[in-house]
Amino acid sequence: MNWLDLPAIRMAQGTIQLPGSKSISNRILLLAALAHGITHVRDLLVSDDTDYMLKALTKLGVGISQTSENSYRITGVGGYFREKEASLFLGNAGTAYRPLVAVLALMSGHYRLSGVARMHERPIGDLVDALRQIGANITYLGNPGYPPLQINPVALEHEDIHLTVKGDVSSQYLTGLLMALPITGRKITIEVSGTLISQPYVALTLAQMRKFGVLVEQTAWRRFVLQAHQHYCSPGEIVVEGDASSASYFLAAGAIGGGPVRVQGVGSESVQGDVKFAEALEKMGAYIRMGTNWIEASCPLNGTARRPLQAIELDCNHIPDAAMTLAVAALFAKGVTTLKNIASWRLKETDRLAAMSKELQKLGAGIEEGHDYLRITPPENSLAAGVAIDTYDDHRMAMSFSLAAFGVPVRINDPDCVKKTFPEYFDQFKRIVCFKE
Repeated sequence: MNWLDLPAIRMAQGTIQLPGSKSISNRILLLAALAHGITHVRDLLVSDDTDYMLKALTKLGVGISQTSENSYRITGVGGYFREKEASLFLGNAGTAYRPLVAVLALMSGHYRLSGVARMHERPIGDLVDALRQIGANITYLGNPGYPPLQINPVALEHEDIHLTVKGDVSSQYLTGLLMALPITGRKITIEVSGTLISQPYVALTLAQMRKFGVLVEQTAWRRFVLQAHQHYCSPGEIVVEGDASSASYFLAAGAIGGGPVRVQGVGSESVQGDVKFAEALEKMGAYIRMGTNWIEASCPLNGTARRPLQAIELDCNHIPDAAMTLAVAALFAKGVTTLKNIASWRLKETDRLAAMSKELQKLGAGIEEGHDYLRITPPENSLAAGVAIDTYDDHRMAMSFSLAAFGVPVRINDPDCVKKTFPEYFDQFKRIVCFKE
């Protein structure tokens, strides 16, 4: 295993241009592929997850050409893929796997979808159950309720489509259905059972669908209606905004390390829920400034000394990914921080609740781990030195724990896992920090 040693950090200051949003990038790629017309996609995230989506769409017969380092020309297929038989490997990219399952389940082809071992441990049964309500022909090739899957031609049973999907495990199931069902041209009604988690990610889906001409009526995040005869049409050119989840690490660095640290690419006009991470930092005592396309964080001073962050208790349903950054920032806060409503962490790239608990304890934090919450008490004195952080092949574990270097030198095991969403993360992080001598 390789590792990266980060010396102790004295301060943080500077400006970062964010990479494109992973969530927006993979949604736009799929919508552009399904649309009528040609879409020019600018500022696409270059990462493992988007690479899996691009390769899958190419296998399915979508015309894709790269026009610059992070720009692509997508020739849409007008609703249905030309290739009727394909085997797709999608790594651990949930934003590619779940929507593609929903889309391919409505096609007249034979498709096999697989991923890495961890993807085969991430549940997909609720999405499959919802698709089977309308006649989808999906077979589990391993454990029931989990990938890999075999998808065969569908026989839609009704002119108008009405189905129910559970909302309390992953919002990606609903997102997949919303993105896929318009290709049928029928009136669609989707009812959500249980409390829909990660609502901002569904709002993000609806926003991208609008850009491609498909409108969804939603009521209280429980009922979604798509009128008949809607079809995806290319907007011509579309620009991917910066990744708000990635912004969280740099903003936290500004709040802990003095700042100001400014991220460019997201701001007050962002459609991503994770921009609300800045509000959480503000509650912890950070000084936040925001423009239409930038956010800046710094640490207020008491005289010439930095004022310590303050512990908070926060329902993190609206910022599940960025909440991981708060867990490490809590090491530098005065008091006990409680992050609630984060049960979805257990179903991500790793069991993030268990992984975060273990690694925070290595640094000397007192941890109480519940089914859907994490309570963090920072060590009374300094963080434990000489710690090697295991990252569990999870990009967000690696990026979050880089912040621990504001207390002590830290080793990050398998730092290359950040390639999933932010290959240049550690190079960019080093640009804004000054190490102690």
